[in-house]
Amino acid sequence: MKFEHLGIAVANLEEANAIFSKIFASSPYKTETVESEGVTTSFFHTGNGKMELLEATREDSPIAKFIAKKGPGIHHVAFEVEDIRAEMQRLKQEGFHLLNEEPKRGADNKWVCFLHPKDTQSVLIELCQEIL
Repeated sequence: MKFEHLGIAVANLEEANAIFSKIFASSPYKTETVESEGVTTSFFHTGNGKMELLEATREDSPIAKFIAKKGPGIHHVAFEVEDIRAEMQRLKQEGFHLLNEEPKRGADNKWVCFLHPKDTQSVLIELCQEIL
């Protein structure tokens, strides 16, 4: 398991892209909409990992709910795994609750699964595996 990206919920993706483009001295390498999650994302390379900015595309999306409750800010930390199904099973056996029982198609050509923050010191942890 290795660090993959940090996800940041933003209210306005265009404004956030402009800010982080200045910080990283580069533009996002990818922007995409994930309809099933009600989100548009952009990704920046950050050396050994990536940063994902997430803007809600509808009011009932997880990102819209997060921003309504907590405001913009760090939303999740993602770790890349070699076999997401095996890692999900292992973590369930360790007593962690998964927010989804099957991997879902996420942004950046990944299968994703989230661990419930009540089990992880209030940090939303995403497991991800490249879709081959």
